[in-house]
Amino acid sequence: MNNALEITGLTKRYPGFTLDHLSFSLPEGCIMGLIGENGAGKSTTLKMILGLVRPTAGSIRVLGKSMDSKNRLAVLRQVGSLIESPSYYGHLTGEENLRIVQTLRGVPEKNIREVLQIVRLDGQRGKKVAHYSLGMKQRMGLALALLSQPELMILDEPTNGLDIEATVEVREIILRLAKEKGVTFLVASHLASEIEKMCDKVLVLHEGEMLSFDTKEEALRLHPSLEDYFLAKVRDKKGTVIL
Repeated sequence: MNNALEITGLTKRYPGFTLDHLSFSLPEGCIMGLIGENGAGKSTTLKMILGLVRPTAGSIRVLGKSMDSKNRLAVLRQVGSLIESPSYYGHLTGEENLRIVQTLRGVPEKNIREVLQIVRLDGQRGKKVAHYSLGMKQRMGLALALLSQPELMILDEPTNGLDIEATVEVREIILRLAKEKGVTFLVASHLASEIEKMCDKVLVLHEGEMLSFDTKEEALRLHPSLEDYFLAKVRDKKGTVIL
């Protein structure tokens, strides 16, 4: 099995914070959960992978190509991402928003219909985005990210702030795309319980340091949940009990 993502010695130094020597490989078709508390370095990691932040050191290979200034645009054509809150034209419908991006990216028009069906918004194609619920807006963000039919999806807190129904909808979309279309996912979240429901592999990041990288089965072999797994790794690092 080929790797969709290979990270070696990835480091980013800011005043007062260092993301230090992150290394892992993500096989094609897998869902990887990147879990850590707020400020652990999750978003910084994703932004470096997408070429939005320049690493201090280390290397990134995405779908067999180096992520650098020379290859960045070519690499990103095969990558979909949802980082922070997605942007829309609220006065336009979801379909009209997708059509703008479809034209800019030069992808087939049929992709619009396909992604609307995938995210279950095909019945809302005439509704203005300003009138969408939060869950619908998040699914529209996924639709925009999927428009180019990417092989790798990078998502930052995709269920943050959603109610139970919307959270389940987003999770089911991720699981279905990985199973049926072989899309690889890197999903960052501070919610270990949500990551547990979808991931194949899990990486624990704490205060800029990678504490562990395991399959979900290995992580749960000695721990009742990924929350307990995460807490155990942080306790081992700190040598203290977290209440």
